[in-house]
Amino acid sequence: MNSDDGFTALRSRPRPGSPLRPARPPRRRWSRQRHHRRRRAAALLAAAVAAVVLAGLIVTVWGSRSPAPHVAGAQAAVRSQYFIRLRALAGSGPGSLAAAELTAENRAIDRTLAATAFVRVAGAQHRELALTFDDGPGPYTPEVISILGRDHVPATFFEVGALERYFHSSPSQILAHGWAIGDHTYYHAPMSRLSAYEQQQQLLEQTSAVGHYGAGFPRMFRPPYGLWNNTTLQLLRHYRMLMVLWTVDTSDYARPGLGAIVHSAVSGARPGAIILLHDGGGDRSETVAALPKIITALRARGYRFATVPRLLLDNPAPAHQNVYSIAGAGG
Repeated sequence: MNSDDGFTALRSRPRPGSPLRPARPPRRRWSRQRHHRRRRAAALLAAAVAAVVLAGLIVTVWGSRSPAPHVAGAQAAVRSQYFIRLRALAGSGPGSLAAAELTAENRAIDRTLAATAFVRVAGAQHRELALTFDDGPGPYTPEVISILGRDHVPATFFEVGALERYFHSSPSQILAHGWAIGDHTYYHAPMSRLSAYEQQQQLLEQTSAVGHYGAGFPRMFRPPYGLWNNTTLQLLRHYRMLMVLWTVDTSDYARPGLGAIVHSAVSGARPGAIILLHDGGGDRSETVAALPKIITALRARGYRFATVPRLLLDNPAPAHQNVYSIAGAGG
């Protein structure tokens, strides 16, 4: 207690030859004690960290010592099998995740074909839709791929075979992203105006052209101009190809303006929708400018993007597809 009762000075007489040192205020002493405690705590923490680091070094050094030969052989075998399995899963060969995905998507197309020869819209089980691009590859295709890649948006491209030799890097990039490529004939031909033999050639020449870039036989076909007939459907049935049409035609090929393209894509969107755009066949600068806005607006409405095969896998298409109302339009 520090009350001044007259006896404190008598009990604290100064020693001879030593000046009386005034007592330090308790608050300052407590501050100094806290300071020492903090220093001790910091020292203990540093010691603990050093101990952990030292233990790690000891384990590392000890672990680097050669174990018994039979143990080392077993460990090497396990590590080898582990990394082989990782490489297999990350690759594109049998046993990879990509191969499993492709198998599942092909089965989805088979299930769709069992119910209908053509599809205009997938099911509404999930809030998913597909962006599709026709008439490429062309000068604007790399820009479209760049936007899709930057925004992590998978898409489906229906390509014209004759153009792939001139813009060969685009099919390679599309496949490298794991996106889908469909058949759009070799010369963008109006199928319903061709003989059966000519239609067959248009189908198969395009499949051969895209095969040069490592693509498998296309399971999807989109008729140019939306023109097809019973001969077309018979050929597709023979080659187990699904005719993929569209839910929303943005009419971007007519260059109606950036705002009109965005409005068409967004206002017509619904779960399972297949949206038609173009990356080739003319000046597609409006489509390129509209694409980021379309992606942003659809995501803001809660939509996710998928390739058409993945869309059908996640959202099995209804058997009834009203496609004749769009015959001779778009594409």
